[in-house]
Amino acid sequence: GSPDRPQRDKPWVIRTYAGHSSPAESNALYRRNLAKGQTGLSVAFDLPTQTGYDPDDELARGEVGKVGVPVSHVGDMRALFEDIPLTEMNTSMTINATAMWLLALYQVVAEEQALAQDPDADFAAVHAKLAGTTQNDIIKEYLSRGTYAFPPEPSMRLIADMVAHTVEHVPRWNPVNICSYHLQEAGATPVQEIAFSMATACSVLDAVRERVDASRMPAVFGRISFCVNAGVRFVEEHAKLRAMGVLWEQLGRERYGVTDEKALRFRYGVQVNSLGLTE
Repeated sequence: GSPDRPQRDKPWVIRTYAGHSSPAESNALYRRNLAKGQTGLSVAFDLPTQTGYDPDDELARGEVGKVGVPVSHVGDMRALFEDIPLTEMNTSMTINATAMWLLALYQVVAEEQALAQDPDADFAAVHAKLAGTTQNDIIKEYLSRGTYAFPPEPSMRLIADMVAHTVEHVPRWNPVNICSYHLQEAGATPVQEIAFSMATACSVLDAVRERVDASRMPAVFGRISFCVNAGVRFVEEHAKLRAMGVLWEQLGRERYGVTDEKALRFRYGVQVNSLGLTE
């Protein structure tokens, strides 16, 4: 085209939320989808994995591999991503209570892949290429979903430690995805959804601020993303999203001293309201 014509943006990451049966079965599904043009991965973990149980625990009986893939050690993670180069992938992991462990396993598999290519691989360089998201919003579990494994204070420590770690060592990773989505599923109005999720975000940021140098807060703020609900009240839902964007920028500027326009962007994904669809 002519040089004055605006350049098309890069396409968004295309991925389907998937995982079932076993790591090997899920790996086959991922590779089929990637071969058909999917550009990233979104991993669904089964409930035992989400709440920290091994598949052979009696409390896991009947739930293994049902609403996602079971992953309980590095061998499972290795099988899940076999022949999928993690440094070239963008992987979302819908995981909360055990997010820290799952990210650690993911990093180890990426390191193993790098070692297979080069025995002198630089792990810091490998971690710098890893892109994706861990949901890691354990706080919303108490209000809406219930798959927490620890009390609130240790849960907040897990979230904040992981945010501080990734900002320094896995800079392209989104270490927490604040979930307002589940709040509306649990009965919150759109206004309550904003209120509770922004309160969670502030709590997380306040906890992280104690763990990083003040100069790193813009980088921390810029890595936070949201998972938002879109119900059937069309105009109200649009107004809600606009309000969240305004509030987020205001919080960044006034509470955390962020001035970088890019870091201040409200980054969110939207899912449609299951509750409304059921009705």
